[in-house]
Amino acid sequence: MTYFHRGKSISEERQMKEQHGIGAGSILRRRKDGVFEHAHDELTIEEPLEIRLADKTVATTMRTPGHDEELAAGFLLAEAIVRKRGDVAKISHASDNVVVVDLAAGVKPKLSSAQRFGTISSSCGICGKNSIEAIRQSFPAIKSRSLRIDLTTLLSLPEQLREEQSDFARTGGIHAAGIFEIDGRLKIVREDIGRHNAVDKAIGRAFLDGLLPLDRHLLLVSGRASLEIVQKALAAGIPIVAAVSAPSTLAVNFARKNNQTLIAFLRPPSFNIYAHIERVILGDA
Repeated sequence: MTYFHRGKSISEERQMKEQHGIGAGSILRRRKDGVFEHAHDELTIEEPLEIRLADKTVATTMRTPGHDEELAAGFLLAEAIVRKRGDVAKISHASDNVVVVDLAAGVKPKLSSAQRFGTISSSCGICGKNSIEAIRQSFPAIKSRSLRIDLTTLLSLPEQLREEQSDFARTGGIHAAGIFEIDGRLKIVREDIGRHNAVDKAIGRAFLDGLLPLDRHLLLVSGRASLEIVQKALAAGIPIVAAVSAPSTLAVNFARKNNQTLIAFLRPPSFNIYAHIERVILGDA
């Protein structure tokens, strides 16, 4: 189907959440008391998604089904293949695991040797890149220096994200990405078995809604802050990136060079700031 409708509110997303991202399995469980029992367990589904530009396959990514059109849009944005909403005419499913993106008339895809081709695993996004330097050259550094987030607001974000992670509560095996306004209001949240896919879905929704650049927003991810995560945030113009777990050295160096604030180990009441501390208003929470 063509994907032009605007995103739903957080409450509507919860009520109408797609359920085909969770599968069921029969398992043998050993309980704390040492007794074995047969049980029913819910599992996060992982399936391939082929992303095509017209009849050309750009990439195949391993993802959790749901919000596939957003994932494709976010992926193409992060790869600098498209830059603005008007570049995309239509996004449709050719089959359950194939999404086709038709570009607007006159738009030529900006494919290069730096683009990823082949299969991208759910745990790794950037590992298919031929050149990290090519990523840095694709997007300008963040310009804003006046944006600041209150400490109390920052510490409230992980709990807000957890409250929207219904699939994680059921499976324990899925990541979330949340885009917040600087005052702490949750704008968009998406889940996927892959961290980078969850981010693609979130920024893809914002892209399709014409909200970019997200220069007064923060991205929070439920897992690690890898280079892939901060690069995708930069593509969407997001100045502050926060993660519940650790950052990588590449992510830290990338954030420092591109004027992004990078916060990791955000586990209230503690956190670490690795780059551009000036955007956090320090003080008692």
